[in-house]
Amino acid sequence: MQKTFISGIQQMGIGIPAVYEAWKFYRKAFQTDIPVFDEAAEANLMLPYTGGEPRSRHAVLALSAQGGGGMEIWQYTSKVPQPADFELRTGDLGFFICKMKTRDVKAAYAQMKAQGLDLLGEVSQTPEGKDHFFLKDPYGNIFEVVHSDSWFRKTSATMGGVFGSVIGVSDLDRSKEFYGNLLGYDTVVYDKTGSFSDFAPLPGGKVKVRRVLLRHSQPRVGSFSRMLGASEIELIQVLEGHTPRPIFKDRMWGDLGFIHLCFDIKNMDGMREKCAAAGHPFTVDSQADRAVFDMGEAAGNFSYIEDPDGALIEFVEAYKIPILKKIGWYLDLRKRAPEKPLPDWMLKAMAFNRVKD
Repeated sequence: MQKTFISGIQQMGIGIPAVYEAWKFYRKAFQTDIPVFDEAAEANLMLPYTGGEPRSRHAVLALSAQGGGGMEIWQYTSKVPQPADFELRTGDLGFFICKMKTRDVKAAYAQMKAQGLDLLGEVSQTPEGKDHFFLKDPYGNIFEVVHSDSWFRKTSATMGGVFGSVIGVSDLDRSKEFYGNLLGYDTVVYDKTGSFSDFAPLPGGKVKVRRVLLRHSQPRVGSFSRMLGASEIELIQVLEGHTPRPIFKDRMWGDLGFIHLCFDIKNMDGMREKCAAAGHPFTVDSQADRAVFDMGEAAGNFSYIEDPDGALIEFVEAYKIPILKKIGWYLDLRKRAPEKPLPDWMLKAMAFNRVKD
């Protein structure tokens, strides 16, 4: 059987109330200005997470020319997207923070401060001793800007794309096994317990927590591996201070907040078997339902599993992507060797699709 592998974080899904307004903000803050798709349609396979009914939505998947994961900016159009009915606090269960990468943390901070963005505190140091800072978007979502040495290309932009997530968990050792065995985050960078000064500006950030930073020891392979690059996951378990709650308790996938973390993969059949054997079977499976996702400008198969606390992990096996929309150049990935990265020049051509403000 064909080998199963992960090419990287394809995107962080973000439920927002106004898709184009949000994308304009993310272009300004993070330079995620290359659209892969921009389409309004019906989400009819996510019934376990949409109240048992198909729901209409409008979504934009946007990338950074410098590389990193993308942002799937997602808006319900058939209902009003709902916020959590409580203030989210550090360690609440699920995707609490989206990590974004930069070559120069202090330069990124200065630029965002000059733009008048909602920065949470100053530049501080992680337990690894690296600079980072936090900011909040207009919808209350928190982002962490961290240093990375993994880059697809160098442009004048300060920021790159999605680099990972800070995830609230109830049992850190159990979650560490899940993210290590299934998603390849097998390297512990640090495992620290205490109250951390860099978390102090966050809501509920002064509590006692255990935090573990994970990276993958093996480089990612596959068509988009060079563009998506390396990534990291930080797991947070609250030990004292407050009782964590599921971020999406009594809400639907697609409501406001970070709705899923998506990985670009090859061999959906193999991933289905691997997840089932690990006790995390697919809860949504477009291939089993004989339905290929078709976003007009991109197509493929997708599936979902839940992490030990119910946070949604998406897998996408892309078949078709736009390279240069203006001339109708779309690439059929089924005709290519699955482990071989696409040529840099081909992926760089996607920058001609950029949306400029």
